[in-house]
Amino acid sequence: MTNRERFINCALGRPIDRSPFLFYFGPWGETLEAWRKQGVKDPENAWRQGFGFDPPVIMASSAVNVLYSPAYQPEVLQVNAHTKIERNIMGQIVESRLDGDTIPHVVRPPVTNAEEWHRIRDERLNPDDPARFPADFDQIVQQWKNTDAPVQVGCYPWGLFGTLRDLMGVEECLYAFYDTPELVREIMSDLTDFWLALYAKICKVIRVDIFHIWEDMSGKQGSMISTDMVRQFMLPQYRRIAEFCKQHGIPIIQLDTDGNCEGLIPVFAKAGINMMMPFEVTDGAKSILQLRRDYPAMSMQGGIDKRALAGGPAAIDKELARIAPLINTTCYFPALDHLIPPEVTFENYSYFVRRLREMIFQG
Repeated sequence: MTNRERFINCALGRPIDRSPFLFYFGPWGETLEAWRKQGVKDPENAWRQGFGFDPPVIMASSAVNVLYSPAYQPEVLQVNAHTKIERNIMGQIVESRLDGDTIPHVVRPPVTNAEEWHRIRDERLNPDDPARFPADFDQIVQQWKNTDAPVQVGCYPWGLFGTLRDLMGVEECLYAFYDTPELVREIMSDLTDFWLALYAKICKVIRVDIFHIWEDMSGKQGSMISTDMVRQFMLPQYRRIAEFCKQHGIPIIQLDTDGNCEGLIPVFAKAGINMMMPFEVTDGAKSILQLRRDYPAMSMQGGIDKRALAGGPAAIDKELARIAPLINTTCYFPALDHLIPPEVTFENYSYFVRRLREMIFQG
């Protein structure tokens, strides 16, 4: 069985010879710095080299500019004693600590009204902008075709709720569903128009296996918006995506949302989404084992508690024993439940990967 066949079969609930062995999430930037201090050479690549991973998913966004074109240019606007205020590549004006230890606070989002959205849409989201494709795109496509790995369109930070939140800010986004619902619908429809027009160009030159949607719309208590709102605002666009995938032979629609996402699983499934990730291990959330039993038709990636890696071999073995019943079963991709935190040493990470590989390849 080829790696691509194994990945697709696993996602679709078909027979597999073993679990796919690859990770979607790597280390946080702070983790890379910690590993560098521990003596790890080239930590940006060391976390995925020498472990015998399957070939990684080919991200079309690695060659095609699927973001803003032209991009926002980062600009420092003000520097204070402990913080700085800057415009980032997403057009947000954010305040962050100089030591980089916290998530930046959004001072002003790029969209506060319809006029600002129209300006971004018209000036930066033209799918026909020739600058989106490199001059050597044909050669890159040929390299992709020669690689035994699935091909993905869609990436962070593109989603319906996820991008709306980045455009408007968290609180403003949530209020917008009540205060300016037509603008919310317009933005989600426009984003979908952009994605489908751009991804259709990619589908013309290479077979695509995965349509990825990034949402990050769940916390410990569940979804940030009600399932009724998901149905009203998001499902019409998801159904357009599902129809696009059907027309272009894309078998997997994968959705990424953090936190406790159980309440969203049946809603997303009805829209055609058949794979979700990363199933964070949080208080109150069901374990990945229970979720697999409750929603057998939804393929799942993740569910291994990243925090256990900080506890050393004994804690790692205990966590792997917990998820062992899912190893080498279809519809499950064994992986950590998010990015690797800085308290995890490279030694512990390496132990985890080696043990997981043994479980997959030795049964």
